[in-house]
This record gives sequence, C-alpha cells and structure tokens, in this order.
Amino acid sequence: MNCRHFSGYKPCALNDSCDSACPHFQEVRESVVFIHLGALGSVVRSTALIQALRTKHPFAKLTWVTDPIAAPLLLSVPGLDAVRTVSERDLLRLRSTQWDFAYVVDKCQVASGLVAELNPREIFGFCTDRYGAVIPANLEAVELYQIGLNNELKFKINRKSELQLIHEALALGTYLRNEYSLPLWASEEGEAECRKKKWSQGRSLVGINVGCSGAISAKKLSVDFTRAMIGELLLRQDLRVVLLGGGIEDERLAKAIARDLPIEISPMNGGLRDGLVSVRACDVVFSGDSLGMHMAISQKKFVIAWFGPTCEQEIDLFQRGVKVLSRASCAPCWKRSCDKEVMCYDQVSLSEVLEAFNLGLEWSRSQRFHSPEPEFSLFKRPFSEISF
Repeated sequence: MNCRHFSGYKPCALNDSCDSACPHFQEVRESVVFIHLGALGSVVRSTALIQALRTKHPFAKLTWVTDPIAAPLLLSVPGLDAVRTVSERDLLRLRSTQWDFAYVVDKCQVASGLVAELNPREIFGFCTDRYGAVIPANLEAVELYQIGLNNELKFKINRKSELQLIHEALALGTYLRNEYSLPLWASEEGEAECRKKKWSQGRSLVGINVGCSGAISAKKLSVDFTRAMIGELLLRQDLRVVLLGGGIEDERLAKAIARDLPIEISPMNGGLRDGLVSVRACDVVFSGDSLGMHMAISQKKFVIAWFGPTCEQEIDLFQRGVKVLSRASCAPCWKRSCDKEVMCYDQVSLSEVLEAFNLGLEWSRSQRFHSPEPEFSLFKRPFSEISF
C-alpha cells in the first residue's frame, strides 16, 4: 500500500484493514529527506520549515535526519513521518529507501557525505564539490551561501532572518513566515502547568536562561550583571524568577547567580524536552542568542533576547519580543574568543533590559486575560522590530 502509515512489517496502529477505503489513508508518491544535524537552536528553528515542505510535497513521506542529541526534540513535530540520526543503525534504515528529494540545511561535509550515501534524485540547499568544499546545490541557495562567506553581507547588508534565508535557499516557494512547530506532549503540558504553579506562586513567572553553547561563550552575560538584573526584578511584587539552563555547567552557574536570592532554579539534567517544559512554564523569557531563546520562541513566549557577538537581524521573534543590543562598536563579530578588555556583554544597558521586562510582563498579562493591546507606543510596531 502506498500510504504514509504503511510499514509492511506490522499491523497499522490506525486501522486493522489496510486499503484505500481506510479513513486514515494518505497517498505517498515521493520520498523526501530533510537534513539538519545541528546546532540545537538552529534545529529548533528549522521546525518552521516543515509546513512549507509539506505544502511543496503533499504526497511525500518526509524524514528528518539530525544528530542523536537533537532527535528527542523532533519527535512531536507535526508533519514528520520519521526522525532518524546519523547512527550506524539509522543509516542502514535510510539506505533502504530510494530518495526523490533531499533538503540540506547544514553547510558541512558530514551532511554532504550523507546525501552522497542516499543518492537522491534532486538536492536543494548545500552539498560539496569533488574536493570536499561546500557549494550551493541549487541557484536559490546562492544568496545564503554568499552571506556565509562575506562578513560585510552578513553583518551589515543582509536584513533577512536566517529562517527566511534558509526557506528561500531550499526553494520552498513564497516565504510566509511560518512559526516554529514544536508542541509538547500532553503529559509535558501537565508538568509545565505544575511547575508554573509551584514557581510563580500566583504571580508572573520570568525565566532567565543562564547558559549557551560553548562555541561562542560571549553570548552569555556575566554573573554580576545577571544578579544585578535579578535584584532589580525582585523589587517588584508581581513576579517570580526562575533560572533556566541545561547540564552540569549551567547548573553551577545558576547556583552562583542564585546565591542568597529568593529565586527558583529549574531542573537542568532532565534532557532537552524537560528543559522545554520549564520554558513552557514561564510567561517571559530572557536569553542570549542560544537554544534557550529558540525554545522560548517555539513555545510562543515573550522573549527578551540580547545580542552581542551574533546578528540580531537573523532572529525572528514573531512579534512577541524585544531585542536588546550590546553597544560594543565591534558587534557583531561571530568570534569564538575575544581578548578585549571590555567585552560586548559588559556593554548591555540594564535600564533597557528592565524596560523590556515591563513590556513583556504587560504583554503576557494581556494574553492571559484576553484584554486589548496595552497602550504603549512601542506596541505600535511589531515586537520583532523593536531594538534598544
């Protein structure tokens, strides 16, 4: 049976009778593999592309290939037929299919090597030449390819979000600004509600993401700044603060920040989906350009995102957030390390951050009680366009 739900080795979970009269029958005419291995925040962002892929290939069986660490995040993404990894076992599974189309987000030899193994009929996005250098696989991918090679284009000229650039590079048609698609399971929704009730104590809950990838450590604020920011927030009686993050290092950092402060620390060793649950519990999330920021965007939270070494224009907050920019003259730079005496994270205005919290808390309350849009002048523009 050429049905999306047909496996051929066990009874279908949707119907005992496998024929075209089944109400769950969905015809398959194509096989599509979507390859995005990492980084984690970018993988979360790329969930916004699945709807466009489904529109372009309505009769396709769609498989996402990613790194093993990212796979659990994708298991609840609507529109996917399978999530595979680059593990040896999954590679054998992938080789069992004759692929019609491959969509490759990653500009790396690992992704290109995988494409070469799968030998699809047509490739969109990126591949490598015979010498292993990354090249665009189709004409539409040239713009994003050139931006990646030219700092002037990337830092100053380009004004498109990374999501739009990838959408266009993959030739997915007119860009409709689809949002991230990363729903929680029902049990996770319940746990998020429990955490919200426990942490908020009936007040608004502010989540502060303390961690970031080690690739660019300057995307993380200093302990002193974070403590000063929390100290100002705690002067308010209408909110509670919880620290978000993941892993041993983030937990150590959170404990250093939380010392002697009446705030909560979320669980940090329960895995990525558990971290997503903690983000879901919050009303407003403050974060650098990191996985925590993308998680908050995916859960439709009001996001206060600060930017130093990375490009703010590449991030779309979907009219639910404020971007706070470092005043460093050298930002953005995308440098993995820096020896400047005054770092970009030391040049973030606390007053601007606190004003962003005011906007975020007002917005979250307007959503909670379905009240009209608050009368702030900044609300007259989309939040994604607001930068301090």
